[in-house]
Amino acid sequence: MRLCSVVIDHDEVAAIDVAGRGVVQLSAVDADAPVDLLNVIGVLSAQRLDTWSQRVAGLADDAFVDPVTLRWAPPYRHPPKLWGIGLNYVDHADDLAAAHPTAPASFMKGDHTIIGPGEPIILPVQSRRVTAEGELGIVIGRECRNVEEADALEHVAGVCCVLDQTAEDILQENPRFLTRAKNFPTFFAFGPHLVTMDEVLARFDSLADIVVGTYCNGALQRQNAVANMLYSPQMLISFHSKVMPLLPGDVISTGTPGAVVISDGDLAECRISGIGSLVNPVVGAAGID
Repeated sequence: MRLCSVVIDHDEVAAIDVAGRGVVQLSAVDADAPVDLLNVIGVLSAQRLDTWSQRVAGLADDAFVDPVTLRWAPPYRHPPKLWGIGLNYVDHADDLAAAHPTAPASFMKGDHTIIGPGEPIILPVQSRRVTAEGELGIVIGRECRNVEEADALEHVAGVCCVLDQTAEDILQENPRFLTRAKNFPTFFAFGPHLVTMDEVLARFDSLADIVVGTYCNGALQRQNAVANMLYSPQMLISFHSKVMPLLPGDVISTGTPGAVVISDGDLAECRISGIGSLVNPVVGAAGID
Protein backbone atom coordinates (compact mmCIF):
# COMPACT_ATOMS: atom_id res chain seq x y z
CA MET A 1 0.00 0.00 0.00
CA ARG A 2 1.15 3.55 -0.74
CA LEU A 3 0.45 5.80 2.20
CA CYS A 4 1.01 9.53 1.93
CA SER A 5 0.05 12.91 3.33
CA VAL A 6 -1.71 15.58 1.31
CA VAL A 7 -2.77 19.12 2.08
CA ILE A 8 -6.54 19.51 2.52
CA ASP A 9 -7.86 22.91 3.66
CA HIS A 10 -4.38 23.82 4.94
CA ASP A 11 -4.12 20.60 7.00
CA GLU A 12 -1.78 17.71 6.24
CA VAL A 13 -3.83 14.52 6.35
CA ALA A 14 -3.06 10.84 5.84
CA ALA A 15 -4.18 9.34 2.55
CA ILE A 16 -3.79 6.32 0.29
CA ASP A 17 -2.57 6.63 -3.30
CA VAL A 18 -4.04 3.92 -5.52
CA ALA A 19 -2.45 3.47 -8.93
CA GLY A 20 -4.91 4.12 -11.72
CA ARG A 21 -7.61 5.50 -9.42
CA GLY A 22 -6.17 8.41 -7.46
CA VAL A 23 -5.80 9.51 -3.86
CA VAL A 24 -8.35 8.97 -1.10
CA GLN A 25 -8.18 10.32 2.43
CA LEU A 26 -7.59 7.58 4.95
CA SER A 27 -10.54 8.87 6.99
CA ALA A 28 -12.84 7.86 4.12
CA VAL A 29 -11.54 4.30 4.42
CA ASP A 30 -11.31 4.02 8.21
CA ALA A 31 -13.05 6.63 10.33
CA ASP A 32 -11.13 5.46 13.38
CA ALA A 33 -7.69 5.85 11.80
CA PRO A 34 -5.47 8.72 13.01
CA VAL A 35 -5.38 11.82 10.83
CA ASP A 36 -1.61 12.19 11.07
CA LEU A 37 0.42 9.54 9.23
CA LEU A 38 3.01 9.40 12.01
CA ASN A 39 0.30 8.13 14.36
CA VAL A 40 -1.01 5.77 11.67
CA ILE A 41 2.38 4.04 11.59
CA GLY A 42 1.98 3.03 15.21
CA VAL A 43 -1.25 1.12 14.50
CA LEU A 44 -0.29 -0.56 11.22
CA SER A 45 -0.72 -4.31 11.02
CA ALA A 46 -1.14 -6.84 8.24
CA GLN A 47 -4.78 -7.28 9.20
CA ARG A 48 -5.48 -3.54 9.11
CA LEU A 49 -3.76 -3.11 5.76
CA ASP A 50 -5.81 -6.00 4.36
CA THR A 51 -9.01 -4.39 5.66
CA TRP A 52 -8.09 -1.06 4.12
CA SER A 53 -7.32 -2.71 0.79
CA GLN A 54 -10.73 -4.37 0.73
CA ARG A 55 -12.50 -1.12 1.60
CA VAL A 56 -10.54 0.85 -1.00
CA ALA A 57 -11.54 -1.68 -3.66
CA GLY A 58 -15.18 -1.10 -2.78
CA LEU A 59 -15.10 2.70 -3.03
CA ALA A 60 -16.80 4.52 -5.86
CA ASP A 61 -14.54 6.31 -8.33
CA ASP A 62 -15.75 9.71 -7.17
CA ALA A 63 -14.13 9.07 -3.77
CA PHE A 64 -10.70 9.49 -5.38
CA VAL A 65 -8.91 12.72 -6.27
CA ASP A 66 -6.55 13.09 -9.22
CA PRO A 67 -3.07 13.35 -7.64
CA VAL A 68 -2.08 16.01 -10.19
CA THR A 69 -4.49 18.40 -8.46
CA LEU A 70 -3.11 17.78 -4.97
CA ARG A 71 -0.38 19.41 -2.96
CA TRP A 72 1.83 16.76 -1.42
CA ALA A 73 3.26 17.01 2.08
CA PRO A 74 6.06 14.91 3.52
CA PRO A 75 4.61 11.73 5.03
CA TYR A 76 5.01 13.49 8.39
CA ARG A 77 7.13 16.30 9.76
CA HIS A 78 8.13 15.25 13.26
CA PRO A 79 9.64 11.76 13.38
CA PRO A 80 11.10 10.74 16.73
CA LYS A 81 14.53 10.37 15.10
CA LEU A 82 16.21 10.84 11.73
CA TRP A 83 19.29 8.70 11.18
CA GLY A 84 21.57 9.27 8.23
CA ILE A 85 24.24 6.82 7.07
CA GLY A 86 27.41 8.03 5.38
CA LEU A 87 29.57 6.22 2.81
CA ASN A 88 27.35 3.14 2.73
CA TYR A 89 28.03 2.20 -0.89
CA VAL A 90 31.50 0.97 -1.77
CA ASP A 91 31.57 3.03 -4.98
CA HIS A 92 30.57 6.25 -3.22
CA ALA A 93 33.34 5.91 -0.65
CA ASP A 94 35.78 5.34 -3.50
CA ASP A 95 34.48 8.49 -5.26
CA LEU A 96 35.37 10.55 -2.22
CA ALA A 97 38.70 8.78 -1.68
CA ALA A 98 37.43 7.94 1.78
CA ALA A 99 38.25 4.88 3.82
CA HIS A 100 35.42 2.38 4.01
CA PRO A 101 33.83 2.66 7.46
CA THR A 102 34.48 -0.32 9.73
CA ALA A 103 30.98 0.19 11.21
CA PRO A 104 27.99 2.23 10.03
CA ALA A 105 28.98 5.90 9.82
CA SER A 106 25.79 7.32 11.23
CA PHE A 107 24.65 10.80 12.16
CA MET A 108 21.39 12.43 13.25
CA LYS A 109 19.35 15.26 11.76
CA GLY A 110 16.72 17.48 13.35
CA ASP A 111 13.12 17.51 12.12
CA HIS A 112 13.53 21.18 11.17
CA THR A 113 15.33 19.85 8.09
CA ILE A 114 12.22 18.07 6.74
CA ILE A 115 10.44 19.12 3.57
CA GLY A 116 8.03 17.30 1.29
CA PRO A 117 7.76 16.75 -2.45
CA GLY A 118 7.96 19.96 -4.45
CA GLU A 119 9.06 22.09 -1.50
CA PRO A 120 12.25 24.04 -2.17
CA ILE A 121 15.70 23.04 -1.01
CA ILE A 122 17.16 26.35 0.17
CA LEU A 123 20.89 26.80 -0.26
CA PRO A 124 22.36 28.34 2.92
CA VAL A 125 24.49 31.45 2.63
CA GLN A 126 27.15 29.71 4.75
CA SER A 127 27.95 27.18 2.03
CA ARG A 128 29.21 27.44 -1.54
CA ARG A 129 28.92 23.74 -2.33
CA VAL A 130 25.74 21.88 -1.42
CA THR A 131 25.04 18.36 -2.62
CA ALA A 132 21.78 16.40 -2.89
CA GLU A 133 21.85 12.66 -2.34
CA GLY A 134 19.14 10.21 -3.39
CA GLU A 135 18.64 7.52 -0.77
CA LEU A 136 16.35 4.71 0.30
CA GLY A 137 14.60 5.55 3.57
CA ILE A 138 13.55 2.83 6.02
CA VAL A 139 10.61 3.71 8.28
CA ILE A 140 10.37 1.90 11.60
CA GLY A 141 6.88 0.53 12.28
CA ARG A 142 7.10 -0.78 15.81
CA GLU A 143 9.51 -0.25 18.65
CA CYS A 144 12.63 -2.35 18.55
CA ARG A 145 15.55 -2.68 20.89
CA ASN A 146 18.46 -5.10 20.58
CA VAL A 147 16.99 -6.88 17.55
CA GLU A 148 19.03 -9.20 15.38
CA GLU A 149 19.37 -8.80 11.62
CA ALA A 150 17.19 -11.84 10.95
CA ASP A 151 14.28 -10.17 12.76
CA ALA A 152 14.88 -6.58 11.72
CA LEU A 153 12.35 -6.31 8.89
CA GLU A 154 9.56 -7.37 11.24
CA HIS A 155 9.92 -3.90 12.77
CA VAL A 156 9.69 -1.96 9.49
CA ALA A 157 6.54 -0.18 8.33
CA GLY A 158 7.84 0.55 4.85
CA VAL A 159 10.27 2.44 2.67
CA CYS A 160 10.39 5.85 1.03
CA CYS A 161 12.44 8.08 -1.25
CA VAL A 162 14.83 10.52 0.44
CA LEU A 163 16.90 13.50 -0.68
CA ASP A 164 19.57 14.15 1.93
CA GLN A 165 21.49 17.42 1.54
CA THR A 166 25.02 18.23 2.68
CA ALA A 167 27.00 21.45 2.88
CA GLU A 168 29.99 19.62 1.47
CA ASP A 169 32.49 22.46 1.75
CA ILE A 170 31.77 22.78 5.48
CA LEU A 171 32.22 19.04 5.94
CA GLN A 172 35.50 19.13 4.03
CA GLU A 173 36.87 21.71 6.47
CA ASN A 174 36.70 19.13 9.23
CA PRO A 175 34.81 15.82 9.50
CA ARG A 176 33.71 16.86 12.99
CA PHE A 177 31.54 19.52 11.33
CA LEU A 178 29.17 16.79 10.05
CA THR A 179 26.24 17.80 12.26
CA ARG A 180 26.40 21.41 11.05
CA ALA A 181 26.89 20.39 7.41
CA LYS A 182 23.80 18.17 7.53
CA ASN A 183 21.35 20.25 9.54
CA PHE A 184 20.43 23.38 7.62
CA PRO A 185 16.67 23.81 7.08
CA THR A 186 15.30 21.92 4.03
CA PHE A 187 18.22 19.45 4.10
CA PHE A 188 15.97 16.36 4.36
CA ALA A 189 13.21 15.74 1.84
CA PHE A 190 11.17 12.55 1.88
CA GLY A 191 8.05 11.12 0.28
CA PRO A 192 5.76 11.33 -1.48
CA HIS A 193 4.88 7.79 -0.43
CA LEU A 194 5.50 5.46 2.43
CA VAL A 195 5.37 2.14 0.58
CA THR A 196 4.40 -0.53 3.09
CA MET A 197 6.45 -3.69 3.37
CA ASP A 198 3.73 -5.94 1.99
CA GLU A 199 3.92 -4.08 -1.32
CA VAL A 200 7.71 -3.83 -1.24
CA LEU A 201 8.13 -7.57 -0.80
CA ALA A 202 5.49 -8.24 -3.46
CA ARG A 203 7.59 -6.24 -5.93
CA PHE A 204 11.07 -7.38 -4.90
CA ASP A 205 12.46 -10.74 -3.83
CA SER A 206 14.64 -8.81 -1.39
CA LEU A 207 15.45 -5.24 -0.39
CA ALA A 208 18.85 -5.97 -1.95
CA ASP A 209 17.21 -5.84 -5.41
CA ILE A 210 16.10 -2.20 -5.04
CA VAL A 211 18.01 0.30 -7.21
CA VAL A 212 18.46 3.86 -5.95
CA GLY A 213 19.33 6.80 -8.20
CA THR A 214 20.35 10.43 -7.70
CA TYR A 215 19.16 12.69 -10.53
CA CYS A 216 19.53 16.39 -11.31
CA ASN A 217 17.35 18.16 -13.88
CA GLY A 218 16.14 14.78 -15.07
CA ALA A 219 19.62 13.39 -15.76
CA LEU A 220 20.93 10.38 -13.87
CA GLN A 221 24.04 11.21 -11.84
CA ARG A 222 24.62 7.89 -10.09
CA GLN A 223 22.67 4.78 -9.20
CA ASN A 224 23.35 1.51 -7.44
CA ALA A 225 21.57 -1.47 -5.96
CA VAL A 226 20.99 -1.93 -2.25
CA ALA A 227 22.90 -5.21 -2.63
CA ASN A 228 26.07 -3.12 -3.01
CA MET A 229 25.73 -1.39 0.35
CA LEU A 230 28.47 -1.97 2.86
CA TYR A 231 25.79 -2.41 5.52
CA SER A 232 22.35 -3.74 4.60
CA PRO A 233 19.13 -2.13 5.85
CA GLN A 234 18.67 -5.10 8.18
CA MET A 235 22.12 -4.61 9.64
CA LEU A 236 21.53 -0.87 10.08
CA ILE A 237 18.31 -1.51 11.98
CA SER A 238 19.93 -4.11 14.20
CA PHE A 239 23.05 -2.00 14.81
CA HIS A 240 21.16 1.14 15.78
CA SER A 241 18.61 -0.74 17.89
CA LYS A 242 21.55 -1.83 20.01
CA VAL A 243 22.50 1.81 20.51
CA MET A 244 19.06 3.11 21.47
CA PRO A 245 15.41 2.16 21.04
CA LEU A 246 14.01 2.66 17.55
CA LEU A 247 10.46 4.01 17.65
CA PRO A 248 7.52 3.99 15.23
CA GLY A 249 8.17 6.70 12.66
CA ASP A 250 11.95 6.77 13.05
CA VAL A 251 13.60 7.09 9.64
CA ILE A 252 16.92 5.55 8.68
CA SER A 253 18.24 7.07 5.47
CA THR A 254 20.50 4.29 4.26
CA GLY A 255 23.13 6.18 2.27
CA THR A 256 23.54 7.42 -1.27
CA PRO A 257 25.03 5.75 -4.33
CA GLY A 258 26.34 9.20 -5.26
CA ALA A 259 25.79 12.91 -4.66
CA VAL A 260 25.26 15.79 -7.07
CA VAL A 261 26.21 19.42 -6.54
CA ILE A 262 23.06 21.55 -6.74
CA SER A 263 22.59 25.18 -7.69
CA ASP A 264 19.78 27.73 -7.76
CA GLY A 265 17.21 26.67 -10.35
CA ASP A 266 18.04 22.96 -10.37
CA LEU A 267 15.59 20.12 -9.79
CA ALA A 268 17.03 17.50 -7.46
CA GLU A 269 15.48 14.03 -7.60
CA CYS A 270 15.64 10.67 -5.92
CA ARG A 271 14.29 7.93 -8.17
CA ILE A 272 13.80 4.37 -6.94
CA SER A 273 12.36 1.90 -9.41
CA GLY A 274 9.21 0.28 -8.05
CA ILE A 275 9.04 2.73 -5.15
CA GLY A 276 8.68 6.18 -6.72
CA SER A 277 10.26 9.53 -7.40
CA LEU A 278 10.86 12.54 -5.15
CA VAL A 279 11.57 15.89 -6.81
CA ASN A 280 12.50 19.16 -5.12
CA PRO A 281 13.44 22.50 -6.70
CA VAL A 282 16.60 24.22 -5.52
CA VAL A 283 16.51 27.88 -4.50
CA GLY A 284 19.38 30.16 -3.57
CA ALA A 285 19.08 31.94 -0.23
CA ALA A 286 18.95 35.26 -2.05
CA GLY A 287 15.73 34.16 -3.75
CA ILE A 288 13.86 33.61 -0.48
CA ASP A 289 11.85 36.43 1.09
